Amino acid sequence: MSKPYLSVVQQIRNLKDVKGLIINNESFAEEVLTDIGYFSLIGGYKSSFINPMTRKYDLPTTFEDILALYEFDEVLRELTFSFLTKIEQKIQQLISDSFCSSYGEKQQYYLTANTYSSAKKHAAQIVKLISILDGIANKNTDHDYLVHYRKAYNNVPLWATTHAMTFGQISNMYSLLQSKEQSKVSKVYPRITEKDLEQYLSALTLFRNTCAHEERLFNFHLRKRSFPDTILHKKMGIPKKGNQYIMGKTDYFGLVIAFRYLLREKEFLTFKKKLKNLIDTYCSKNHRISRNDLLIQMGFPANWEKITRYSM
Repeated sequence: MSKPYLSVVQQIRNLKDVKGLIINNESFAEEVLTDIGYFSLIGGYKSSFINPMTRKYDLPTTFEDILALYEFDEVLRELTFSFLTKIEQKIQQLISDSFCSSYGEKQQYYLTANTYSSAKKHAAQIVKLISILDGIANKNTDHDYLVHYRKAYNNVPLWATTHAMTFGQISNMYSLLQSKEQSKVSKVYPRITEKDLEQYLSALTLFRNTCAHEERLFNFHLRKRSFPDTILHKKMGIPKKGNQYIMGKTDYFGLVIAFRYLLREKEFLTFKKKLKNLIDTYCSKNHRISRNDLLIQMGFPANWEKITRYSM
């Protein structure tokens, strides 16, 4: 059976009388649910507080407990997104530089299949990518710079086209480049191989989408993708289950490790400081979830703050 529609007032009554959530100020709860929505707030964050067997809240859980976790995650998304965009912008530039240094600035080259990977498994993806690039270069009117290049030069160079691409499209384009172009990009990151960078970009795309779509981030896990194994996993003593590290592969800590490799040192130190302050602030004001439990849900080892002590 489908879930029945409930008004905000009915939602509050259900939370109190059926689910056992403590709501001391119903007017405030009504305002919050009107602004955020039951699905985003309660549906998104109840799992950290509700008993999976009874489907009721473990006492004492208040409406403010859930809201505080939502607000923590909201700031976490903003912080994460701001540093993901730094990586995105740099990758856009590196791809356009590597490609144009090989083929020049004419759009005909990035719209030609033989300038990409010759692997048969990539053929269909290349056709789709070229269709996307053609749409941006020759039809897109949402960006003034594209229209300008089109009218002034009858050519939209790749450095303009990549600026209008999504992170997912950029990630896919990197995976379809020829090896020599991939090498030009990956060599900027001396501790990352071409294949590792492809894996990083694929995983980062999903984290970026989670941030952009305002979905729950702090305990988000990749399902069909993962971050590469690194020397940091080993040096930090991340435990394994079989041959697989149990932290830093599909979770937020995996993203932190990715940032360690893909951001400049100063940028990463800034990110780490802001992340630590955010966690400290939440844990000092909200005691319904312990620091240890929060870190476990984020996939963090207890020694995560020492990540900058180890060389990569």
